[in-house]
Amino acid sequence: MNTVENSARPRAVGLWLCATAFMVFAMMIIGAITRLTESGLSMVEWRPLIGALPPLNDAEWERVFALYKQTSQYALMNSKMTLAEFKDIFFWEWFHRLWGRLIGLVYALPFFWFLFRRQIPAGYKPHLWALLVLGGLQGVIGMWMVQSGFVDRVEVSQYRLAIHLGMAFFILGYTIWLIHGLLCPIEPDRKPVPRGFRRLGAYAHAVMFFTIIYGALVAGQNAGFIYNDWPTMGGQWVPDGYWDDRFGWASLFETLEAVQFNHRLLAYLTALTVFGLWIWSWKIDLPVRVRLSVNILTVAVFFQICLGILTLLSVVWLPLAVLHQAGAAISFCAALWCLKELRGGKVAPSAAR
Repeated sequence: MNTVENSARPRAVGLWLCATAFMVFAMMIIGAITRLTESGLSMVEWRPLIGALPPLNDAEWERVFALYKQTSQYALMNSKMTLAEFKDIFFWEWFHRLWGRLIGLVYALPFFWFLFRRQIPAGYKPHLWALLVLGGLQGVIGMWMVQSGFVDRVEVSQYRLAIHLGMAFFILGYTIWLIHGLLCPIEPDRKPVPRGFRRLGAYAHAVMFFTIIYGALVAGQNAGFIYNDWPTMGGQWVPDGYWDDRFGWASLFETLEAVQFNHRLLAYLTALTVFGLWIWSWKIDLPVRVRLSVNILTVAVFFQICLGILTLLSVVWLPLAVLHQAGAAISFCAALWCLKELRGGKVAPSAAR
């Protein structure tokens, strides 16, 4: 038993997970470009092994282009598309899938090496197995999402897109959580934070996650291309068309007006909870790392709000929209780090608020 414990390499495992987390982050950026360029339906076939290679000759390009011509997206949106234009959108979907395969290799090969060498720290083995399974499941979810776009529509289902994005953020968050424990564990004598302060940090993280999921609904329905003004929407605080009796409560997810308005509202709630946490942090004595994490989270959310507004005003200019996606991932990781720091030490009694 002592031999196993002595062979554990928490720093090496943590650095490997850092590389994995970076690749997942990059995957989110590639996925955003794929979605914004309407490239996701360009690859009709799912060939897990052979599909790692792009078409290598003119005949193969003509074959995959012919398959794309059978889709609703081509018939309804891109019927005048040339082969050269098709190659542009094909690249992003192919690169998106290739990057997913690379993540699998970067994760799986070191994992089995550490497992074989018995270098995984105690308690982490089940979590690392879980991440491996989640990564495979994410690939299946991705193809399930793409399949939804081949049936009488020009884009994938916004609900499946939200599930795919939500799983990506869950995997990224799970990885960051493990990295924190391996590379910067909480000091054993850490002074606890007030219970209410910790709860507010948890609320901020939860609201941020739901804001991100609603962002997927906005992207999935191209709802960012309407009402490109701020702070009102077409001169109104609540736009006409928010509620549609044909959908009932589904209007909250189906009408473009509701989806964009709700995403804005959740962003405001995220800002309020985070800025409230920041203001509170200056009124109480906090450990250095806790205060640092709150400050970084506040800065990240401030820039993310600015990016969201600029993306909207620019009518979803591609570079700004991609930065907005990156900002969401950075803010999410900052919120998770803050939450991890807040949970450190024994919980202070409510009276210590």
